[in-house]
Amino acid sequence: MGDLGRKGRPALAFGPMASAPVGVTELGPQRADHWKAFIAIAISFVTMVFSMTMVFVALAAMADHYGVTLRAISWVVIVQSLVISALMMPLGRVADMVGRRRVHLGGLVLFAFGSVGVAFAPTFALMLVGRVVMSFGNAMTQAVGTAMVVAVFPPDQRGKALGSQTSVVAIGAAMGPIGAGLVLQVLPWQALFLMLIPPLVVAYVAGYKLLDEAQVSASGDAPSGPRPAFDWGGAALSALAITAMVLTVSNPFALAWTSPAMVAGAVVIVVLFATFVRWELRQDAPMLELRFFAVPTFSMAVTSRTLGFVGYTAVSFLMPIFLISVRGLREGATGAVLFLASLGMGLAANQSGRYSDRFGERPVFLVGFALNAASLAGIAMLGRTTPLALAMVLLFANGLALGLWNVPNGSAILASVPAQHLGVVGAFMNLTRNIGNVVGQALAAAIVVGVMTARGLDVPLSEIASTAGAAEAFLHGWRVSYGVVTALAVVSLALAVVTRPAAARSAEGG
Repeated sequence: MGDLGRKGRPALAFGPMASAPVGVTELGPQRADHWKAFIAIAISFVTMVFSMTMVFVALAAMADHYGVTLRAISWVVIVQSLVISALMMPLGRVADMVGRRRVHLGGLVLFAFGSVGVAFAPTFALMLVGRVVMSFGNAMTQAVGTAMVVAVFPPDQRGKALGSQTSVVAIGAAMGPIGAGLVLQVLPWQALFLMLIPPLVVAYVAGYKLLDEAQVSASGDAPSGPRPAFDWGGAALSALAITAMVLTVSNPFALAWTSPAMVAGAVVIVVLFATFVRWELRQDAPMLELRFFAVPTFSMAVTSRTLGFVGYTAVSFLMPIFLISVRGLREGATGAVLFLASLGMGLAANQSGRYSDRFGERPVFLVGFALNAASLAGIAMLGRTTPLALAMVLLFANGLALGLWNVPNGSAILASVPAQHLGVVGAFMNLTRNIGNVVGQALAAAIVVGVMTARGLDVPLSEIASTAGAAEAFLHGWRVSYGVVTALAVVSLALAVVTRPAAARSAEGG
């Protein structure tokens, strides 16, 4: 491969000729007690994911408390994805430089302060400020989470490591809707955010006691000795580009898509991303090595991963509203139904990691992406009279799909890059998930709100069932929304078909 970067900058090798692909070179000091370190990381995973999934069930109560509509309350979710997405890669690079344990512990502290701020916020605007603080802390932990998990496991157990991580995420995802549903039966929504403090304290103490900086930071640049220069320009350009993209895609001010402001937003996105690419290719120590995208396995797996999370997040965002505001379920029953998606994800993730270690990633993620498209197509057909059992089966199938494709897809991405870039690539993997989340949430909200607004029915969530024509308008937007994400799921399946991580596995000696 030719040198695509600055003159004099060393070229990278990939595939069988890579000097240090993940899984070949020892990533650092490995210990027999890697499960203890994993548990310390897992506690924070469960807490963070719990906080993210509980919000979906609490949106209706939060909207009623502040007297805002679906368009406004969607900012509770959008602002989180916006902050996390903008800061993920810069924080991943910072962690490679100063140590992942330090960044992880700092993120837990910041997240706790934000949670308290949200719980006691007297106004909607101040509540969003608290969400920003929470999201900054969340971004710090997400930026280092995957890299730390992979670093504490032996190199030949990458699939098991990622599968265990995804299973833990599934536990948090399952606990969120159930816990939120039960709490909201007897307590106000503010109690949910105060509930986060005790596990955050436990996560901090466990991380402080059980995580060794040398071990969890072994695969990146060592925190000791001379520190590499931080790519401030790349960090700023990436954050600005992602922020512009999220704001334009989410369209929070309900502007016409052909309006001058929206066209200007699209132009700004293109200019910022083009400037980011040009900047990174000229740096000796870029924040993200863009030549990774010249590797077919990396670029195709990243694209299919992003599209996969678009569909998953559309389900997470719209399904609670459908069950509560259209079907009339109580929060507790809604949480129990949503639990099935997390159950499916957890069951599939643990096994898919082991199978990908043994048989290769491709067969496993192909089945997952196919099931993803099929389950989304089925969800699109749900209505007011559809048997609830069918919705439950489809949710379980959608969770199984995520567990099947997520782990081997991530394993293929990590195996396609040199080990010294594991930290920032792990953060980039989480960034692709959050970009998918942003697009999925914004796309679903834009379509449903657009349909309802066009019919003059932009009403509070609690009034959808009681307002004439509102439920029908919501369901029409629902079908259009899921039709779009199903089409994107088919595209992700097509990309998965042509993604062949054989070179990466050959490099591993597998």
